Amino acid sequence: MLRSFAEKSLRNVAFRRRLPAQFGSTPIIVSPSCGLRYLHPDISTVDPTLFALAERFVHPGTVVWDVGANSGLFAFACAFRCGKSGAVVAFEPDTQLVAMMRKSCALQPPRNSRVTVVPVACGKDLEPREFLLSVRSRSMNHLAGYGFRQAGGHSESQTVLCIPLDWAMDFFPRPAVLKIDVEGAELEVLHGAEKVLQTARPVVICEVSSPMARDVATLLHKHRYRVTDADAPDDDEDLDLAPWNTLAVPAN
Repeated sequence: MLRSFAEKSLRNVAFRRRLPAQFGSTPIIVSPSCGLRYLHPDISTVDPTLFALAERFVHPGTVVWDVGANSGLFAFACAFRCGKSGAVVAFEPDTQLVAMMRKSCALQPPRNSRVTVVPVACGKDLEPREFLLSVRSRSMNHLAGYGFRQAGGHSESQTVLCIPLDWAMDFFPRPAVLKIDVEGAELEVLHGAEKVLQTARPVVICEVSSPMARDVATLLHKHRYRVTDADAPDDDEDLDLAPWNTLAVPAN
């Protein structure tokens, strides 16, 4: 009950935090509406797996696409890693989170790459879609037809533009790293990104829900990717079921 009260009462609160030192202690704007872990001054524990993957795969000049960017934790960590010669494109349909990320953009030091914030959802087709705001955490917002029970239902329904990533490739630099966190819609996003997988061949970092585990792995294998567990970096076994934190690397 206390947690639920905190989530609701802090929904519109935002404040400045700094990324871990290995990402230049870059300032960003965050909100406990994206998870109560942001209340802690040290945000290094918010998502250590994502931070580790940014360190491993993002280097000067890398182009990163962040689908379901939320508050931009991964996007701004990558902006430090890839520097002025790289680029970060953050796709996020929640207008409040978009506004928050744009405030973070204004705080970025000159050495970081620009983060381009695109206020859209991603899916298979170019069309308007219904987007549901979670009662609990904005990290659980989702396209209608997806989402998890932990979201506690939705507080608001919005109409958003949904784009396929293959379409986006005509307008933005091709990604070398593609991160996807879309609350159950990951298979649809990947179906809309088959040209990206075939031609750009990015490293794919994807949160995969268990009902989608086999189909996501099958699609990635079709495009000659090795599917591994990002939470077990020393184990490179190619998996038939995509784990929760999936890391997929082109096989050739």
